[in-house]
Amino acid sequence: MGRVNWIGLWTHYWKEVHRFLKVAFQTLIAPMVTTLLFLAVFTLALGRAVETVKGVPFEVFLAPGLIVFAIIQNSFANTSSSMLILKIQGSIVDLLMPPLTAGELVLGFIAGSVTRGVIVGGLVGTVMWLFTDLQIVNPWIVIFHGVGASMMLSLVGLITAIWADKYDNVASITNFVITPLSFLSGTFYSIDRLPGFWHSVAQFNPFFYMIDGFRSGFIGTSDAPIWTGIAVITTLNAILWMICHRLFARGWKLKD
Repeated sequence: MGRVNWIGLWTHYWKEVHRFLKVAFQTLIAPMVTTLLFLAVFTLALGRAVETVKGVPFEVFLAPGLIVFAIIQNSFANTSSSMLILKIQGSIVDLLMPPLTAGELVLGFIAGSVTRGVIVGGLVGTVMWLFTDLQIVNPWIVIFHGVGASMMLSLVGLITAIWADKYDNVASITNFVITPLSFLSGTFYSIDRLPGFWHSVAQFNPFFYMIDGFRSGFIGTSDAPIWTGIAVITTLNAILWMICHRLFARGWKLKD
């Protein structure tokens, strides 16, 4: 089959997809309902106090941030749970024995997780469109930032699960890293409203560039230059990919 084990890679990918499709109500429907509740709560609580943000209705500004929020949460959860279950159950050997390279193993995990993230994003976006006047201005910007955000959190989830020895380790990263960075990245507000020091701090948050760029594809304006965000996302994804590849190649905490 050439230099790539296409059959093995496809099998690995489909296993990851089939895993979350088996519990679609939990992995696909539940995030959609939760995100819709966020929209309802924030719109009812702040809708009259903050009618417009950056020239668009508050709910239209809020919706893209919530879509990315759902994408990154589910992308991280998919790879972290899949890898950790393999380690805890001892079935990691079934993954390492087939003739798959480190790159193929990483690609299978990430592709499966990105598939879940994109499906969740599509479902959430459809629901948001039904309840808000959400329109896509630049589809390529939306696609790049949606897929880029999903890939980044998939890689972070994979690294976390390789490092983790129990569920508490993954939960600590979710509660003390992923969720705070998501909430403090402009998901619910424009960083232009932050005072000088905190405005500068927000620009060091990679989640900000994912959300800001994704939102610009809907409202046509952004808090940071689009090309800066593209460069940040591309660079971080490349670094995280190399780390994941190295971990699989060495078998760190996988072959013990």
